[in-house]
Amino acid sequence: MRRSLCAEAIRLAGVIAELMPDEPEALGLHAPLLAHDARRDARVDADGVLEDQDRGRWDAHGIARATRLAARALRLGAPGRYVLQAAIAVEHANSPTAADTQWQRIAALYARLAALAPDPVVELNRPVAIAMAGDIPGGLARIDGLGDALDRYHYFHAARGDPLRRLGADEAAAGAYARALALAGNAAERAFLERRLAQTRAAVGYDGRAPT
Repeated sequence: MRRSLCAEAIRLAGVIAELMPDEPEALGLHAPLLAHDARRDARVDADGVLEDQDRGRWDAHGIARATRLAARALRLGAPGRYVLQAAIAVEHANSPTAADTQWQRIAALYARLAALAPDPVVELNRPVAIAMAGDIPGGLARIDGLGDALDRYHYFHAARGDPLRRLGADEAAAGAYARALALAGNAAERAFLERRLAQTRAAVGYDGRAPT
């Protein structure tokens, strides 16, 4: 995590927001930078994945600033890409736990974002939110539909692993986590994927030996 680079990006985005206080996309650019930076200290340890972060280490002041900016941006008119990203970021940042996250609202925001800027990575986040909101088979089906475009993207395979695990398909989940682990580079993400892989392999009685 290059803290000086993050600080400079936030500073420059803040300058733009000050120069253009009535431009929603300027505010929308600043808000998610603040929201993500507020989680910085919890993102770089062994529990860096959002689901497992110690939310007590998040910067409440930074989250409050981001939330105010996002709310103002949303009041200024029809949201663009940055405003929608800001709304998603502050929705996560203001959730006291992963289980308390308003996943249906996040899925709706991703749907609007995908309509503005079609992209397979954006499209991946929507079914993840759909699955987290309770429609696990529906979310998994939408994730699987992105396989051709995202096969080399480790988040795709990690995203498949979670609904498979929650559906009890531990062998398939283990395969997805193993593929994600082979592609991942970040140490905190690798630690998370190794835990998930161990859990799913244990569930199917995998003992580490090659099959005979």
